[in-house]
Formats: sequence, C-alpha cells, structure tokens
Amino acid sequence: MPYHSHNIAALTASRICHDLISPIGAVANGMELMQFAGASDGPEMALVSESAAHAKARIRFFRLTFGIASDSQMVAAEEVNEILNAIYGGTRIEIETTLDRSLPRAMAQAVLLAVLCAEHGLGVGGQLRVHEVGEHWQIEARSPRLRADPGLWGSLTGQPVPQDIPPAAVQFLLLPLILTDLGRTCACSLTEDSARITV
Repeated sequence: MPYHSHNIAALTASRICHDLISPIGAVANGMELMQFAGASDGPEMALVSESAAHAKARIRFFRLTFGIASDSQMVAAEEVNEILNAIYGGTRIEIETTLDRSLPRAMAQAVLLAVLCAEHGLGVGGQLRVHEVGEHWQIEARSPRLRADPGLWGSLTGQPVPQDIPPAAVQFLLLPLILTDLGRTCACSLTEDSARITV
C-alpha cells in the first residue's frame, strides 16, 4: 500500500488511540473495583466514572473514525451503534441510527466521518439521523439553530477547500479522501434547519 498523507495520519491516529485506550480502560475498571469494595457512591465518584466511560467511548470512536482501515476488515453494527449511543447519550444531540448490518471498516469510517461533518453544525444541539437508503448512507443533522459553513460543506463535493480549516473540522478534509479510495462520491444539501450528506 502506498503511504499517502491520509494513510500516515490514520496510522498516527491508530497509534495514539491504541496507547490511550489501555490507561483509560484501567481507570474505568479501577472505579468499578472501588465501588465493589464499598467506596462512597457519591456525586464525585459518579462524575469520575461517567467521565472515564465517555473518554473510553471517544477513543473507540476516534480509532474507528480516524484509524487505519484494511480492505478486508468488517465492523459489526452493534459496535457502531454502541459507540454512537455512548458518545451522544446524555448530550444536547439526539442520535437515531438504523444501522443493522456489518460494514467494511472503510465504509464505516466514511459514515462516521460524515456523522462528524453533520455534527459540526449542531453546536447548540439538535438531532442526528444515520440511515441506509438503497446502496448509500444518509447522515442528516437538524436544528432550528443550525450553523453549517457553506465553504466546508462545498469542499465535500469538490469545491475549493477553505483556507485555515480548524482542527475541529478536519473530517471535511478526510471524508472526500476516504470516499475516493472507496470509488464513491458525496452528495450534500443544506437548508436553514437541516444538513444532509449522502455517501
């Protein structure tokens, strides 16, 4: 496999996630052992436990979304649904997904990158919907206060990439690269209260 810039970035992300998941998992396991041992079950303990669980879910999400993806690797629907519910559960963003079958790792990566693109406009909360339409996936964000940058969204469909893209928007650079590797393109639509990506 030739190593292009996004391959190297994916390897870097995989390495970082691999190195972080063990200590974060150890914190979560340690909290469970403390509770079994009779440690106080007050708000402080709950806060640490919830934070550790959320951090672990984030690392799993980042490893799947930004990590290296082999051609033959598959991702179970249950894993993707579990990660999405862990990430967005209890937040201002309501997630709905109809994913019910395993996906090739690279396709799951494209879907999750599209989820991050859609989420980018939901700074004040809203709804995210992930569902299959024929041979494609649609990811839709809805909010009465949607903040979708037309320049970033245009970059998904081949328009010039805006200058100085912030780190929080790196998914807009990566999604077209992943789709090109898959032989796919991206379609987008924006309204005042909704943003939709089809991959």
